[in-house]
Amino acid sequence: MSRSRERGMKQAGQMLDAARRLIRYRGDAFTTQELVKEAGVALQTFYRYFATKDELLLTLFGDLVAEGCAEFARQAEDLPDPIARLRFYITSILDSIDAGGDEEAAARFVVSAHWALQRTFPNDMAAAMRPFADLLLTEINAGIEAGLLELDDPENTAWLLNELVRSVHHHYAYAPVRSPATRDQLWEFCRRALGVRA
Repeated sequence: MSRSRERGMKQAGQMLDAARRLIRYRGDAFTTQELVKEAGVALQTFYRYFATKDELLLTLFGDLVAEGCAEFARQAEDLPDPIARLRFYITSILDSIDAGGDEEAAARFVVSAHWALQRTFPNDMAAAMRPFADLLLTEINAGIEAGLLELDDPENTAWLLNELVRSVHHHYAYAPVRSPATRDQLWEFCRRALGVRA
């Protein structure tokens, strides 16, 4: 890798790290000037890598979703079967809202930034959201292979589950009262939709 490319990646990383720090305390309500000050770079450096603040937020959004899904997959490695892993993925996404600290700040950012970014970058956002649907699809296919599920269209099922879970996650993030029962209710709905026996 060339030295200039390495330097560029480092500067882009500094700006993304700065955005993570700002999001923890302010959500996405920070200015580009505040970002470059936090990152310790010049304003022209920001515009070398991102045309707008929204482009930076889009990159950060994709990073956070991918990191969260990788962590879910790591935590689910020892679960006994595809149905247990599906239940874990579907219910654990709500836990990030109650986690506190960086994890909760990241979860709230994902919720608050989603629709604003969706309007401007619909294709990029579909790609950014894909890792969670892929987690679900992997386990749905494994469940079919193991004879635990009977589904005609696994990919569409994963997409629909992804949309449902995201909708509940978005509501839960800002609900005035959060019920611990929501996780079980969400799984029960999904279990029945998948045709999994209780």
